Amino acid sequence: MATSDVRDLAPGAMQEQQVIPAMVLSFLLVATCTLLHYECLKLLNDFLPRAAIIENRAKVLAALGGAMISHVSQIMLFAGAYYLLRDNFGLGGFGGEFNDIFSSFLYFSSETYTTLGLGDIYPSGSLRLVTGIEALTGLLMISWTASFTYLEMRRYWEI
Repeated sequence: MATSDVRDLAPGAMQEQQVIPAMVLSFLLVATCTLLHYECLKLLNDFLPRAAIIENRAKVLAALGGAMISHVSQIMLFAGAYYLLRDNFGLGGFGGEFNDIFSSFLYFSSETYTTLGLGDIYPSGSLRLVTGIEALTGLLMISWTASFTYLEMRRYWEI
């Protein structure tokens, strides 16, 4: 029985092998982000009604601040994943105006999560898949925050 070496594979087969770890990590990132955001919004939903010392209108701001902390945490999670995937798993890299410092990973992740997509930094290899999943995750989490904020405004703002 012959063993196969990665160097013996065609370039397309090598990329195919790299997609599976990227998909698995993307799934784990989405699950982690969803759980993190759910717990953050649940905590806010449970805490704010009992916070009698906070004025009602300020509760809406507190809800937005808590949601923002959740979003920034998720962006940092994806930035760490890009660093890990690129440096430890060799699943791609970054081109364009990318500097090899963590703030570049953070900038790229925030640009992707918010679907801003300036294009000054771009991924290659299987990191492109993770990038697409991050954009979809960010869109869903931001929409969830908008719905939550609307409900909090209905609850606390007397217009």
